[in-house]
Amino acid sequence: MATYKELLAQRALLEKAIEEARQAELADAIARTRQLIAEHGLTATDLGFKMTGAGAGIIAAKIRTPVAIKYRGPNGETWSGRGKAPNWLTSLEAQGRQKDEFLVSP
Repeated sequence: MATYKELLAQRALLEKAIEEARQAELADAIARTRQLIAEHGLTATDLGFKMTGAGAGIIAAKIRTPVAIKYRGPNGETWSGRGKAPNWLTSLEAQGRQKDEFLVSP
């Protein structure tokens, strides 16, 4: 029967062999995949991948256009009229001012 230290040494050799086999198979899979992609001119979208990060907006993203300014405050603050009213407007309304006073003319 093998000793504890001998079994640990065998395990280390086996783990090293496993990792080498894994790396070799990964390299082969990557090479075959690149070849197929090049042969067929495939893109990440064709393969069902969703892009994330910096390059995501470049491909097929919906272009957002800024919303026009609807209200302008006395110190140049702006608000589109969407979402929660900004603090500058709510504080002015608390002082008795009307929101319509700050409408930007079209």
